[in-house]
Amino acid sequence: MQDDDFSQFAREMRGVKRITVDQADTGKPKADRKQLKELRQNATVRTENIRVDGLSDQFVIDVGPEDELYWARDGVQEGQIRKLKAGQIAFEGSLDLHGMKIETARETLWDFIAEATKFEIRCVRVTHGKAARIDGRSPMVKSHVNTWLRQHPQVLGFTSCLPRHGGTGAIYVMLRRTMLEGRDE
Repeated sequence: MQDDDFSQFAREMRGVKRITVDQADTGKPKADRKQLKELRQNATVRTENIRVDGLSDQFVIDVGPEDELYWARDGVQEGQIRKLKAGQIAFEGSLDLHGMKIETARETLWDFIAEATKFEIRCVRVTHGKAARIDGRSPMVKSHVNTWLRQHPQVLGFTSCLPRHGGTGAIYVMLRRTMLEGRDE
């Protein structure tokens, strides 16, 4: 009986070629629709907010609560900085960074300067406060603002404000103008 089964099998296999490849071809894999939908959504929705603003915290210049701040980029006329310090250049915008976390203050300051530059504003006031940190060291936001503004390409100089505008808790910042088309200054 077994010979009969074997001969029947052999008859059925007549004309069939032996497979020489030992791996099966399952065809093109089917797409996982749920996974594809998720990948498409993630491509259009930004999940992380990565900013590159050029302001470094690598080395922060420590300043005291009552320290007066003063800095001018090379090439800026001393007379302009004197006018700035005397409050003779009117500030057209003001930003208050009181109580902000360092990263929030940094982003807010960067956006504020970008906006002021866009509108060709010459001078702004930034209130950083002067409260000392709990550990008794220098004021954190004030020290960071002092460091960041020196790195910002649009900042020509800054100086502590007059007492009526915040004294050593705020600074006047002189910005570079991009000179919009058709403007003759």
